[in-house]
Amino acid sequence: MSTMPLSAIQGRRFELDAPTGEPVQLSFEDLGTPLSEVTFVVVDLETTGARSHGSAITEIGAVKVRGGEELGSFQTLVRPSEPIPPAIQALTGITNGMVAQAPPIEACFASFLEFAGFDRGNVLVAHNASFDVSFLKAAAKDLDYVWPRPLVVDTLWLARRVVTKTEARNHKLATLAALFGASTRPNHRALDDARATVDVLHALLERVGPLGITHAEDLASITNPVPQRRRRKTTLADDLPTTSGVYLFEGPGGEVLYVGTAKNIRRRVRSYFTSSEQRKRIGEMVDLAHRVRAITCSGPLEASVRELRLIAANDPPYNVRSKRPGRTRFITLTTEPHPRAIVTAKAPVDERATWGPFPSRSMAQLALAVVPWDVANGRDEMKTSGRMWVTTLASSHRRS
Repeated sequence: MSTMPLSAIQGRRFELDAPTGEPVQLSFEDLGTPLSEVTFVVVDLETTGARSHGSAITEIGAVKVRGGEELGSFQTLVRPSEPIPPAIQALTGITNGMVAQAPPIEACFASFLEFAGFDRGNVLVAHNASFDVSFLKAAAKDLDYVWPRPLVVDTLWLARRVVTKTEARNHKLATLAALFGASTRPNHRALDDARATVDVLHALLERVGPLGITHAEDLASITNPVPQRRRRKTTLADDLPTTSGVYLFEGPGGEVLYVGTAKNIRRRVRSYFTSSEQRKRIGEMVDLAHRVRAITCSGPLEASVRELRLIAANDPPYNVRSKRPGRTRFITLTTEPHPRAIVTAKAPVDERATWGPFPSRSMAQLALAVVPWDVANGRDEMKTSGRMWVTTLASSHRRS
């Protein structure tokens, strides 16, 4: 049983944002998992060739670890649908005779997936992971399984980040195992290679800890580790509420730099100080911020409206929306004897019933199309029926 040094993986709990590709404020619900609590499933495959298309798995080896403790292992030979080439037999030591009585992939793949628990959030680890993952995906496809799409950690890729050329002439598994004094020597057999990879993984995690890699989600974005100056600003979120509402990043003079909404303000603001935040302009904004102010709201509609009004009033330089103020729209009544509900770019200054602002014309028009604006029966009907429908619509369509 190998033991992982925990000095690099017992950092404080951070909360991470899932990337959406949206150029505006992102929704946030997920909580990051400290590396000491992550279940890693270290996998190695032996195959009949280098490409998943046209080649087959001959052996599966896997070791499950958490917090430096081995939780279990899995190993099976697999009978391929084609003979093992002589060169591969010489390399791995796995012969056609050895696999003649082994189960075919369709008889053991489900057992491997059950052991791995990728659908339960376990992390797949492999050395040169693209190779192993390609064969596993191909097997899942051939057997009509849904590939669980786990987070994948490639120890080859990690090693290239933190092991210098002066330490090792290359980043092959055998070289790294020797460098880190792995308890198992790789020998091109799946379980032994997986055990060697476990020791390499632990050594690499010890090295990436000082780079800000303390949670599972950080491993996916190690190419952009969190600068220490930004990590220190996590304390700006400590006193914020955990309720829904609006948050304002403010500069040294109290100027509003950025406005956003969240279902959990503290959690969302903390995510700006993690490696999941990759937007260049937002990183610049966080570096300038001296304070974060919160305004609690009763629900997402109120928060969305407050956000847009605060953006309009403060013109924060780091909000994309503030660069396009003409996008917001309102729904209001005309002044005709029999008023109609219309979309307008500006809120009326009189006492007419008005709903908004909506983030865009298209959203306002959508509300106009689906809401029963029964103004023929008077404004009271519009106020009750309309408000209920707009609240539902805005809650389901707003972008936070």
